[in-house]
Parts: sequence; structure tokens; C-alpha cells
Amino acid sequence: MQNNNNLYITTPIYYVNDVAHIGHAYTTIIADMLARYGRLIGKDTYFLTGTDEHGQKIAHSAEARGKTPKEYADEVSGKFKTLWDDFDITYDKFIRTTDEAHKKGVQNAFEKMHKKGDIYKGSYEGFYCVSCETFFTQKQLVDEEFCPDCGKPTSIVKEESYFFKLSAYEDKLLDWYKNNPDCILPRSKKNEIVNFVEGGLRDLSISRTSFDWGVKLPASMNEPKHVMYVWLDALMNYITALGYGDDEKDMNQWPAGFHLVGKDILRFHAIYWPAFLMSLDLPLPTHIAAHGWWTRDGSKMSKSKGNVVDPKEIADAYGLDAFRYFMLREVPFGQDGDFSQKALVDRINSDLGNDLGNLLNRIIGMSGKYFDFKIDSSNVEKFHQKELDEVNVILEGAEKLIFNMQINKYLEELWKVLTIANKAIGDYEPWVKMKEGKTEEAMALVALITNIMAKVSLLLDSVLPEKISKIASSLGISINTETYIKLIKNKELIGNTTITKIDPLFPRIEEILLDTPEVKEEKPKEKKVEIKKEVEDDNLITIDQFFETSLKIGTIVEAEEVPKSKKLLKLQVDLGEGKNRQILAGIKEFYSAVDLVGTQACVVANLKPAKLMGMISEGMLLASKDEDGLCLIRPEKPKKIGTKIS
Repeated sequence: MQNNNNLYITTPIYYVNDVAHIGHAYTTIIADMLARYGRLIGKDTYFLTGTDEHGQKIAHSAEARGKTPKEYADEVSGKFKTLWDDFDITYDKFIRTTDEAHKKGVQNAFEKMHKKGDIYKGSYEGFYCVSCETFFTQKQLVDEEFCPDCGKPTSIVKEESYFFKLSAYEDKLLDWYKNNPDCILPRSKKNEIVNFVEGGLRDLSISRTSFDWGVKLPASMNEPKHVMYVWLDALMNYITALGYGDDEKDMNQWPAGFHLVGKDILRFHAIYWPAFLMSLDLPLPTHIAAHGWWTRDGSKMSKSKGNVVDPKEIADAYGLDAFRYFMLREVPFGQDGDFSQKALVDRINSDLGNDLGNLLNRIIGMSGKYFDFKIDSSNVEKFHQKELDEVNVILEGAEKLIFNMQINKYLEELWKVLTIANKAIGDYEPWVKMKEGKTEEAMALVALITNIMAKVSLLLDSVLPEKISKIASSLGISINTETYIKLIKNKELIGNTTITKIDPLFPRIEEILLDTPEVKEEKPKEKKVEIKKEVEDDNLITIDQFFETSLKIGTIVEAEEVPKSKKLLKLQVDLGEGKNRQILAGIKEFYSAVDLVGTQACVVANLKPAKLMGMISEGMLLASKDEDGLCLIRPEKPKKIGTKIS
């Protein structure tokens, strides 16, 4: 970027031939994450999205629905904009190619390229795919008839056309790719483009006379029957949105820092677009970043299979932040990804619930129990410089990962920091420090965890904006550039703060059944299933049903930690049966093994044995958990082993 403080981010403008799907949502969420992050670190950020509304395909779709092309475009474009607003996408401008200012800018660009000698008039005959709005040679077709990109039949079209001298820019394009290693990301995608260009470029047909739904050529051309090729029209949006050819008030934002595109339209953005810019004597974008496609449960999405993912339905069912996190974390940028509800639920319960949400719960619990929610960071460096150094080293590399489009790796690194925090609690056991009267050390540990959470929250705000705002409120910090510079750039601590109790951010959930068709390869069959509530209503039971559960008093005679488990303790419990019961209990975060030996607990004695981490568990301890933590349910006074609870 010419101005290092500018960050101009674009999505493709989405074609209004259909409603938004998960691929559109993926691109837009990535762009929104980059824009939010850019603003956080102090970049002069401009974020553009919008809709592409011209072309023969749109005219056909509108006609099939009994609408004018503009009426149809208005309807579908409105749905895209509404979805992005519902998703709290922080775009600065939503452009439509039917905007008058856009048309004016495109005509200005056409006229300039024509005067330069890069546009000439001729005629064209070739195999045209209406769906892709692209001409192909017979050699490129599949079985001499079908489009190599979408597989649909092509038709032979012969018409008068204006051409852009794409072939004249072949060497300049190759030089650009060579001198700018990261102009196309991932780099593997750049190799595909280089190979294509090295194979030779033909001049590009950039006008049509067979239909009229498009931007007219400039009046100076005196060619009323010609409209511009939809890709010339569409690609120009990235500069017309900034005022090119009109008032040009925002052209100081150019060049783009990131053009985000799907891999299917990379060729248009990485060959046609830079050639157009060269013709217009404008700087080229810094990065053109191409992501992969999404499948569902291993299968390609299609309407006929009934397995298309509706992003709004998923976000409504599981939460928008959880959906954003899954899309950004699940797959490396550039690779194809597979969407499954099971994988989404696993991410929510494990990454968000256990690692992030539970760490905040522990901060709230420990600060409240030991220090009346007051946090003092003055001794963190004295007792925990090692952990701080580890955290700072990881966070130093975060920005580079984002701007290299290694977003899932960026999130992996942040989760390493959360692991350091969770491990520190287990290593230093603040409850033991408090029992030993080492209050200063316990405070330093809780303050360390609070500072780690604050630093991670800053860097997660672009991914989980709603949840992070709640975490920030709980910690007493602000998510802004000033805090970013203090905690991340300068590696400072938050100082003294007061923790505020909030409800758990990511309560454990099960897979939610959505209102989607059942997928069968042979023939789709509708299957409507109601969404299952995360928390069921209380159900009344009879006294007989209650007594089906056998509850007994047991004494814990042995206790030890389960290796490689953050939560489990392995207990030997005497229920007066002649031999001890082995019970695996998820209470390691709240009780140390040594403190449990010799104590009594209430046990569900007739629970079917279960296997956890390769070990048999033959019962369950009763406990109660709220925002202050977890407590075992115990008899008020010692009772005989095996006493029934009724």
C-alpha cells in the first residue's frame, strides 16, 4: 500500500442471481474480521461490499420471474444487504452496479482506455456460457459443448464487439507476479495464474450487442446498441466506490490492501483487473486473496441434494459469534472446507466453552472468592515473568499471520495463550496459596490470568465482537486502539481493575436439528425437524420415578489426577459394598486430589458404567455449579458409608 496507514478491504460484489449462501458469508466474515482488526490497530480502514447486477443471466432470471431486471436486482440486492446488516458487518459502503455514480465511473474508464489505444472494435465468434458470462474456445470445452467451469451447455455467439488489448499486458503481468511474491494469496494460487498467463493471453471481448441489460458505452462512442461486458463493469466497482470518474473524494484509499475472492473468480481478479488498472495508470492492489469452497458433511452443496447451508439459520441457531469463529478457525485460508454441525458444536463446546468461556468463569470465581473481585497487577512480573514472556512472544507474531491470510493459524496461536493461562492455574493452585497464607502470590496468579484474558480479548474482538464486548466489560477494559497499543504493542499490564460477574458466555450445547431437507443421493426427501432447545423446560416426575435413582453417601479413599485431562480426577469411593467404586469426576479445576481423600460425597450409585479416556467410571458425584464455581453436595455431618439419600 502506498500509504502504509491505509487499509482498503473488498469482498467481491455478489452476483444477484440467487440468495446469499455460506460461501458469501465466509468471504464477508473474513473481510469484516480484517476491517475490525485494521481499525483496532489504528489503520485508516475502508471496507467495501455490494452486488453485481448486470448481464444476460440476470435478464433471463428476471424474465423467468415476471420482473424487470431492475426489480429483480433490487429484490435480491436488498436481501444481501439485510443479511450483512443482521450479521453486523461493518462495511463502509455497499455498492450496486446499478448505481448511477458507478455507471459514470465505468464509462469514464472505458473512454480513457479507448483513447489510450487499449480498446478497439472488431467482431467475435465463440462458445458463450451465459451462466459464467464468459467465452471459451472449442478446445477449452468439455465434450465440445459444455462449459469447463460450471458444466452447463454453451452456445455459439457471433456479434460485433469491442476488445481490450489484454495480450499487450502479458509481460507486464508476469513482471508484477514475479516482483510481488504475495500479490496473490495463497502463493500456490499464484502459480496457477502465472502458468495460465505464460500460456498466452488473447484480447478480451468487452462489449455485447445480444442483450441490453448493462452499462451503456460512453455517449462519445456513439454505439447505442453496445453494453459493457459484465466483468469489466463489475471489476471497476473497486474504484468507482471511491469516486473514480466522478468526485474521486475517497480515491486516496486506493490501492486496495486486500481483494477477497473465491477461487472460481481468481482469474478475473488476478489477470483482467490488474491489466485494466495498468491501462488506467493506477497502482495495483497489494493482495488478491482467494479462498476455497465449502462442502457439507463431505458432499458438494446443491439445491437438488437439499444440503445448501443457510448462514442465517446457522447463526440464529448457534449464535453469530460461534458461527464466525467456526468459519475462520475450521479451515486454512485457500483450502476447501467442510461444514458439519457436529464440528461446529465441538468447536463451541471445546474451544469457546471450555478454553475461553471457562477461563473467564475461573477469573470471576477466584477473584470473587479470594479478593472481593479486586485485581492488583503490581506483583505479576515478580512471580510470573516466565509466563508473561511466553505470552508476549506468541502475540508478537499475530499481526503478521493475519496479513498473510493465515487466519486459522492466528487463532491457533491465541488458543496457545489461553492454554498457558489455564495451565498456570493448575500449576500454581491459588486455592493452596490462600490456605498457606500466600495471599500476595495468589493475587499475582489471578492477576496474571486476568491480564492474559485482556490481551487475548483485544486480539479476538475482530472474530467474536459480541462476546468480547461482554468479556471486556467483565474485566473493566475498553477495546480500542489505545488499549491495543498499551497491552499488545507496549506489553504493559492492565493495572488494578474490578471484575464484574456475568453469565456464562458459551453454555454447553448439543447439536441443534435444523429445518433442512434430509439428504439422499438418489432422491431428495423433505424432512422437517423442529429446532431442539438448548435448555429444555423443567419436566415434572412422579415420586416413583425419583426413587428409581439410588443415591448413597460414599467416602473418597483415594484420589489422583488423570494424565492429559484438564478436568478429570480418578477417585476410589467406598459405598460399603465390600470393594471400592472407581469414579471419574470432572472437578479437577475446583478440587485438588489430596484435599478430597477422607471426605464424603453424595453418589449416584445405580448409574450405568461409562468409559472415559479409556477408564471405567462406576458412578457420579452430585455437585452444584454457578458463576462462583463448583461445589460438591456433601452431608452436613459424617454419615455411615452407604447410607441412602431420600
